[in-house]
Amino acid sequence: MKLTYHGHSVVKIETNRKTIFIDPFITGNGATDLNADDVKVDVILLTHGHSDHVGDTIPLALRNNALVVAPFELATYLSWQGVNAHPMHIGGAHQFEFGKVKLTQAFHGSSYIDENKQIIYTGMPCGILFYAEGKTIYHAGDTALFSDMKLIGERNEIDVAFLPIGDNFTMGPEDAALAADWLRAKTVVPIHYNTFPVIEQNPHQFVSLLKEGVGKVLQPGESMEL
Repeated sequence: MKLTYHGHSVVKIETNRKTIFIDPFITGNGATDLNADDVKVDVILLTHGHSDHVGDTIPLALRNNALVVAPFELATYLSWQGVNAHPMHIGGAHQFEFGKVKLTQAFHGSSYIDENKQIIYTGMPCGILFYAEGKTIYHAGDTALFSDMKLIGERNEIDVAFLPIGDNFTMGPEDAALAADWLRAKTVVPIHYNTFPVIEQNPHQFVSLLKEGVGKVLQPGESMEL
């Protein structure tokens, strides 16, 4: 399995069979190395409905005939746009042919703002546990620190956890460091930082807060193999 960070909260997972993107915010993302027109994807996993996470989902899904897995309300909205969407919700898991997906809670918001400045509710935000090829990946989405991260860590042997550190909208570095401790992941990669001025952080300083050897900073376009 190959994991690649593409800036903000964009994570690509390449298994032996499929290419999976989590939260493909590419167009308008000054922190990414990607060009949306060049992206090939089989599956898109979404944590919530904010534009900096849904991003290019609709055009990517339509062009690649990709499956989109998302919380129920968001999946329903996307299906109205012609997307092949599989709805799930917090606490639920589903075994797909490309791997198993389970949604966890996340403490945040989830909505879409249309061209008429109307806020459309897109369901509860979530985190994602992804299981494939004997590995467990946790993408926390946008979230505050919450104590049930202890349960997630106790019930899963997490190989890599992607945790937001930007503060203001999500956990900051100190809270994310505590989350890393509770999750007991073998590797923790910081995400959701430096895309906008209000979430500027030093990822290396965050890594210094973690147990030795746990934290790993990935630059946009940089990969790791499991």
